[in-house]
Order: sequence, then structure tokens, then C-alpha cells
Amino acid sequence: MNRRRLIPLCLAFLCTVLVTVGCGQRTSEPETPAEEAAEPAVEQVDDQPIRMGYSSWAGWWPWAIAEEEGLFAANGLNVELIWFDGYLESMESLASGRLDANCQTLNDTISFAADAVNGEVAVLVNDNSAGNDKVIVAEEINSVPDLQGKEVALEEGVVGDFLLSLALEDAGLSRDDVTIRNLETGAAASAFAAGQTDAFSGWVPFWATALEREGSKELLSSEQFPGAIPDLLVVTQTLIDERPDQVQALVKTWFDVRAFMTENPEAANAIMAKRASVSPDEFDLYLEGTRFFTIEDNLEAFSSGEEMQYMSFAAQKMADFMVSVGFIPEVPDLEVILDDQFVQAYAESA
Repeated sequence: MNRRRLIPLCLAFLCTVLVTVGCGQRTSEPETPAEEAAEPAVEQVDDQPIRMGYSSWAGWWPWAIAEEEGLFAANGLNVELIWFDGYLESMESLASGRLDANCQTLNDTISFAADAVNGEVAVLVNDNSAGNDKVIVAEEINSVPDLQGKEVALEEGVVGDFLLSLALEDAGLSRDDVTIRNLETGAAASAFAAGQTDAFSGWVPFWATALEREGSKELLSSEQFPGAIPDLLVVTQTLIDERPDQVQALVKTWFDVRAFMTENPEAANAIMAKRASVSPDEFDLYLEGTRFFTIEDNLEAFSSGEEMQYMSFAAQKMADFMVSVGFIPEVPDLEVILDDQFVQAYAESA
């Protein structure tokens, strides 16, 4: 286990300033001792950075603010923030031990839980999808029952598939009542746009491609299913065991980022839009479909309940679904993938 040590960066900086200023002042004036002038040094991890992955989802773009505005360092963190163009690659990197933390959904955390070499644990809810996941349909389809007997392009076992299954269940139907065309999400959107299927289910920005088909429209979205798609900060169990204080600092940093977004909206939006490489119109659209979580929302999500906004309930429903479609062989131990100690501690300190 790496031990923390004090790195007196502030002290070194202030000493330099004092020497420089002192050279330009009268020698009869006493110099202020550097020890008295310096601010207390920030505690930081020593040589081992936290390798943290994130990818292009609106609820995770704010981490770029933490890097740009020095909020990791302000909380004593040495974070190597790694952007992944491919979301799947980020999840594989966490599961194989190449990352200490990653941003991913609850269902994807369940998918990798059994095989992750260092364990995977959700410690924070960044947001819920509130419209950024959609089912897009052809012109003649006007309701969920109209999907019966139709072909839907989607990526099996991931959030688009789960969203469709929830909608079918609400309408008294099941996944067996439609024909699933299993394609990678981008390919599924393109197949629908080309008129090859009757519907598409997936997330932003792929549904924008689907909507390029003439007459196509949104049938439903994740806004109708609160809690169905929580987006998380997931860390390894090894990081929790060896450096719990740093996990706590990551959680605090997130809420510092959220405060910065509230207090400096223009600067925050500029940082996020640059990181996401999207236009201002696209940026506003994607943020509109994202419901960022407060600490109160986090406490509720980690608590017990019999509805989808409670992650223990949602995790069981997701795991059962993934087993039923053959996406995973069995339900993993779901208790070990949710850890509320860090949001609880933050709530008490705040």
C-alpha cells in the first residue's frame, strides 16, 4: 500500500516569490520567513497516480473540468484522466486492471463484475439518462404495441436493449414479441436509417443518425423510466482497500465540479463542449437529456427500495434481464458492486 506524504508545493512556490520580491526591496526591511508566509501544503498521493477513464457521455464530460480547473490537485489527488473514444475499451481496461477507476453504467458494471481482476465497485452516481437513450421508429409505428412482430435493430444486452424491454413489459408484451437484429449500436442506427429495420434502440449520438431516415420519429426515451440507466463512477475494490482516502477525494472532487458548473456555467460549458468535440447545439441537446445527481439523489439511489430509482432493485432487474437474453451466464454478487460509504461520508462532511 502506498503511504501518503506531504509535498510542499505551496511552500516552494512562496519561497521563490519571497526571494524575488526581496531582491527589489530595501535591505533595511526584515524579510518575512518563508515558514510563516506559506499556506499549509496540500496532501497528495506520492508516486502512484490514479488512472481514471471516461468517454463521450454528457454525464461524464464534467470530469474534464476537474482536470482543467485543478480540482483534482485541490483535493490532494494525482489523477491521470484518460479519454477513451471507445466506451467498450474503457470498460475492458478497468476489468483487466489497466485502470483504477472508470465512468460506466450500472448494467455494464454488472456485465464485467464477475471477470474484473481487481473487482468493480460503484461509489458515486454522476447522473441518470433522462432522454439521451431513445427508441426510434418508422413512420407507421405510433405506439409500443405497434412494435409487435416488427424488427428492432439494437446491441443485445446493453442499455438500448434494456430500455426496449422495459417499454415492452409496460405494454404487456415481451422481447419475444419483436424480432431483434443484433448489431453494434452505430451499425444498428445506420441499418435503421437505411430502411433495413422497423425500429432502433440506442443512445446519443446514434439516435441522431437513426432520425435521418425520412418519416422516422422518437417513440419513447429514458425520460419515461427514471432510474433505469444510472451513470456511475466505478473504482476497483483494490483502490478502495489500499487508498480509501483517495476514493473519498474523488467523490468530493465530483461535487466541487458540480459547484463550479453552477457558479461558472459559461466556462464549464466551454470546457465540456471542447472535450466532447460537439457543436453548441448538440451540446445543449445532450445536456438536456442528462439529469445530474445531487448528494441527496445519491443517498436515495444507494438506499433500498422496490422501484428503479433504487440501484439495488435496478441492479437485480438488470442482471436478471442479462441472464435471460444470454448476455451473462449468471447473476453476479450484486451486493459487492455498490458501496455507499463515500457518498455517506461526503454528506456528513457537507
